[in-house]
Amino acid sequence: MTHTVHPYSHRLGIIRDWKSRWFDVKDKYKENLKSDVLIYEYLYKRLKGSFVNSIEIERSVKTFRIIIESSRPGFIIGRNGEGLEKLRSDILVFIKRKKFNLNEELKIDIKEVKSPESSAMIAAQMVAEGLEKRMPFRRVMKTIIDKAFANRDVKGVKITLSGILGGSNMARVESKKVGQIPLQTLRADIDYAFYEAKLPLGKVGIKVWIYKGEIFTKQG
Repeated sequence: MTHTVHPYSHRLGIIRDWKSRWFDVKDKYKENLKSDVLIYEYLYKRLKGSFVNSIEIERSVKTFRIIIESSRPGFIIGRNGEGLEKLRSDILVFIKRKKFNLNEELKIDIKEVKSPESSAMIAAQMVAEGLEKRMPFRRVMKTIIDKAFANRDVKGVKITLSGILGGSNMARVESKKVGQIPLQTLRADIDYAFYEAKLPLGKVGIKVWIYKGEIFTKQG
């Protein structure tokens, strides 16, 4: 029997790094893990519509840093940094409400995604946006795949939708693939994302795989 493994976790320590990085905080593992998971969930809900690609957390003795990658950084930062200050205060209120101990200084870094079409998470959000606008799902899938495949560094794209599609009475799974997706090659740079579109007849699960070639070490 085969087992389905997340493409990101499958490559940890090979071509991927942890999204939560802690320095000298080993004695608070349980508390840090719980707070990181809840902060991730809160930020993805709070920043919905901002096309967030990834969120990373770094902890050190004096600093608690949150790194947000988005294709719409100006939408998060706001005019004169007002949006960023509001986000920072909201995070502090959330941490206080959950009764987490935060003795470090909170810093938020916003990074811009240069090619959003080649990001799996942003592509999944674009698919969800099209479905929620009642566009035909096959047209949405083809449009997003064509946009992603137009980038030179993209060598393969696959999109899978699962749920009630096209107003049918039964849920089903629809997939579309262009190029190659070598999931078993550990040095293959595969970006994967899962997202949900909320439709009147129920949720539709969206999975996106984007293959960007192989990553070799300097020695290789």
